[in-house]
Amino acid sequence: MKPFRFATLATVIGLAAAAAPAQTTLRVAGNFPEDHTATGAMEVFKEEVESLTGGEITVQNFPAMQLGGAQENVDQVRSGAIFAVFTSIAYFTRSVPELEAVSLPFLFDTREKAFAVMDGEVGDIMDEALLEAGFVNLGYGELGYRNVTNSTRPITTLEDFEGLKIRLQPNEVHLATFRALGANPQALDISELYSALQQQVLDGEENPYNIIYTRRFFEVQPYLSDTGHFYDFINVVANEDAFNALSDAHQEAVRTAMRTAIEWQREEAASLDLSFRQQLIDEGMQFDPIPDEERERMREATSGIAEDLKERVDPDLIDLVLSEATK
Repeated sequence: MKPFRFATLATVIGLAAAAAPAQTTLRVAGNFPEDHTATGAMEVFKEEVESLTGGEITVQNFPAMQLGGAQENVDQVRSGAIFAVFTSIAYFTRSVPELEAVSLPFLFDTREKAFAVMDGEVGDIMDEALLEAGFVNLGYGELGYRNVTNSTRPITTLEDFEGLKIRLQPNEVHLATFRALGANPQALDISELYSALQQQVLDGEENPYNIIYTRRFFEVQPYLSDTGHFYDFINVVANEDAFNALSDAHQEAVRTAMRTAIEWQREEAASLDLSFRQQLIDEGMQFDPIPDEERERMREATSGIAEDLKERVDPDLIDLVLSEATK
């Protein structure tokens, strides 16, 4: 009788295991430092989605370039090696050039206007373009206004850009903008930037205050200016096949959890922005504000970038973005 009892117990355990819902693990990468708001948003997402699904979905977060640089993470999402990534939209522009339309220089006067545009019709168009490339967009967060640092001289005028070797993201609009300003722009992954600045292979770089501080560029860059030439977005993008493999209920849980994470990140990033600038000053950087008349000269010098972009992106989209940004 004992073998029969043991067999029955094993059968019951097997049936119970079969009846239990399968657990799904989502691997999410980020290339932001541990103390950046994007990394905090990754944790918010993890807590929210695990709570909403009662643990049926678990999230493994890999922030701070644990799985490689920004471009590597994008490629990993594309291949399905990881579920999603938190990174700048710049790393998607070569496969989804439509995103360059919201990367134009001096486009958004306020972050509120930037998100009003991205949360409306323009954002819907971007989402469709991403989907055609195999990506499901889950949200746009704040990376912020980008500002120039360098180790050569203070930047207060248009002429001060002349000849400077400045690192930029792999975004053709960004690169064209700095050529128009007179600089010598170089595309480079963020993972290689600190050493390039330290070894003075490059003169400078441009990033939001939060990135300049959390990546400790103040250690190798003495000069900081509030150029604010681009407003940059964080993009949270998932692999289309992996997302579609989730049940409808789990897809909704992922979207709901990410909305909560993105709302938290936007508010946190905005509230900390100027405090990061002050921390850079406290660390010894020389801060030189750009006079209004010089910012206007920079705007005029880069005014042709939008027309140039129309050669590779639907002109109607460019006109829509410009119209929405100036409402």
